[in-house]
Order: sequence, then C-alpha cells, then structure tokens
Amino acid sequence: MTTSTKTNHIGRKIARIRELRGMKQETLAEELGLSQQSVSHLEQSETLEEEKLEKVAKVLGVTKEAIENFSEDHVINYFNNFYDNSASQGNSFNQGIYPTFNPLDKLVEAYEENKKLYERLVQAEKDKVAYLEKLLKK
Repeated sequence: MTTSTKTNHIGRKIARIRELRGMKQETLAEELGLSQQSVSHLEQSETLEEEKLEKVAKVLGVTKEAIENFSEDHVINYFNNFYDNSASQGNSFNQGIYPTFNPLDKLVEAYEENKKLYERLVQAEKDKVAYLEKLLKK
C-alpha cells in the first residue's frame, strides 16, 4: 500500500490566501508591479524564490511562514472553533447575543425617518389640492 504526500504547492497557497482576503489577481499584480498573467503564472508555480515570496506575503498582509505553512484544513478548523467557542459568550470580534447598539436609538431613528416620509406625503397632498383649486378657479 502506498501513501501519497501532499506537495507544498506555494502558488496554490498564495492563490487561496489571496481569495480569502477578497483580493483579485489584478490587484495583487498591481501591488507587486507585475501583470495579471505573471500573477497567474506565479500561482501555478510549485516553488517560489524567497525574495519574491517575501514581497507577495507583504502585499497579502501575512508572513512568508504563514504562506509556507498555510493549510485549508487549519483555516476551516480555526473558523469552526472560533464560531463554536465564541458565539454565545462574545468577544472583541463577536458580541454574542448582546446587541452592539442601543435599541432605543434605532427606534428613534426609524421614527424620525417615518416622520420625514409622512411630512413629504402631506406636502405632496397639499400641493395637489392647491393645483386642483387653481384649475377650478379657471
């Protein structure tokens, strides 16, 4: 029985990190001073020179070690644990079941918006009445 080992494909890792950051190839290319085709070729490369890897890491906002050690399984596991462990308690990123706004402020805001809408509707009706009275006088 043979076991296959996953290759450490740097290009795929760069592509996946770029995607997770919501960045397009064109944006990465612009930041690196390359063409979009060059970035595409870079993402297809299994290896990359240290200097170029450092530049890519800096643009992506991660360390070169983060790229080298990137694993989709770890990312999924991290997000699952983050969600499972923090949703009910809350933390600096997620306030859990407690709202981060004052509900009364939202109620007052909605009231003000409705009041403005009502005033515009009343004014439109007054304008119609004035127009109709003008037509009747003719």
